[in-house]
Amino acid sequence: MKNIDFFPSGNPLIIPEFVSIACSITTVLADSVVRGKNTLLIYRISLLYLLISIFLLLGGWETKPVPIFFETLQINHFSNFFRLFLLIRLSLSVLLSIDYIRCTKAALSEFLPFVSTAGLGGTFLCCANDLLTIFVSTECLSIPSYLLSGYTKRDARSNEATMKFLLIGGASSSTLVYGFSLSYGLSGGEIQLDRIANKLIFSETTNSAAIYTSIMFLIAGVGFKLSLVPFHQWTPDVYEGSPTPVVAFFSVTSKVAALALSTRLFGILFPHFANEWHMVLGVLATLSMVSGNLIAVTQTSMKRMLAYSSISQMGYIMIGIIAADPENGYASMITYTFIHILMNLGTFACIISFGSRTGTDNIRDYAGLYMKDPVLTFSLVPRLLSLGGIPPPAGFFAKLYLFWHGWKAGSYPSVPIGIITSVISIYYYLKIIKLMFTGGDNASTIYTQNPLIYSSTSISKSSIEVAMIVRAPASIPSGVSIDPIIGISQNTLF
Repeated sequence: MKNIDFFPSGNPLIIPEFVSIACSITTVLADSVVRGKNTLLIYRISLLYLLISIFLLLGGWETKPVPIFFETLQINHFSNFFRLFLLIRLSLSVLLSIDYIRCTKAALSEFLPFVSTAGLGGTFLCCANDLLTIFVSTECLSIPSYLLSGYTKRDARSNEATMKFLLIGGASSSTLVYGFSLSYGLSGGEIQLDRIANKLIFSETTNSAAIYTSIMFLIAGVGFKLSLVPFHQWTPDVYEGSPTPVVAFFSVTSKVAALALSTRLFGILFPHFANEWHMVLGVLATLSMVSGNLIAVTQTSMKRMLAYSSISQMGYIMIGIIAADPENGYASMITYTFIHILMNLGTFACIISFGSRTGTDNIRDYAGLYMKDPVLTFSLVPRLLSLGGIPPPAGFFAKLYLFWHGWKAGSYPSVPIGIITSVISIYYYLKIIKLMFTGGDNASTIYTQNPLIYSSTSISKSSIEVAMIVRAPASIPSGVSIDPIIGISQNTLF
């Protein structure tokens, strides 16, 4: 008999989400009181709430499935990992945005609630256990993301990014809902995932074509959220047009939540059709790895290059989903996702720091950066090495474990292609590193250690520096940093 608790005081497992709601309300009220005169206080309040959420989540960690709120949510070992990843990402994103918001004098009362609301939708999406909750959580994540992409509303590129993001996001949600409707009908009106799975077993022989159609629509809907090829068209333009701290937020939030959704959706709903959706995900992973890395080579904008890089990274992570087994669970996927979060946001921290001094994100403007700011250069280099999977940073060991696990599971076409495309990615990452140490004579960008925007507002750079330090585990030159993650993430199979 399952123990179902409705009121959270009886089961405090989703108290971190209620703290996030309190965070959004408090930041709005605090901003209305201080009226923009003490933005650092509001940021400190927001960070305090997020840290409390992280400690509450760790303190109430559950390894066995626990259904709550009439089984609309299910807390387990797998969902807790992704909830933790999202809360960590929220904290680091807030640190990244402090200086940008103060320098641009943007509306703080909008930015922090949007970020908190999107994070709240992401955390609920990680543990949603029925179709309605999944859809509502998806929209709770998506709508604030649309608004954040157009945060600099006087910028034409930002407005363009918002429109493209909104239209593609609406199309992806419609596709996802159509897949839900097919599963709902085939199961006889069930909305909870495990009950739908049980009913689909009996429909397998009579409605196999309809089940396959449902799987294809669900894969297409999730593919948009994950930016898998050929559903990636929105990603480069949204990355380029949105403010850099918002791009750092997008690069992790929607991807982490969508990864949790896709893994639970296919793992719970269609365990008896694993060969079919494994094959489709394998094809999408291959297309993403090849297209993402080949197009990234040609980019001149750092943000567009990272957009295509993120597309290829999602392809690598798909190998971890396909390679799940009873012995290791989703350990390879979870490990690589965690390292990807740190190294990706660490790279964006360096880009934000560089952009605040130069006002550009063009790759050629990084020429000779070592002579102008060696600290920033040596902060960026290990992140790029880790993204490329170049030893010795931890990104290499995480990717090695992912490929090894995929090879053991029989992903023979995807793993060799992943290795080849990783070599391609090494080329464009090393090209940037070489440019930072050479080419200074031809550099035309005016680089200022203490730009006017900083001196006029007396802004400290400590927030970005703290964010860089927190992300250091992704650059630790050994595999030691990933061993604990592998050890505790093995019991994650549904």
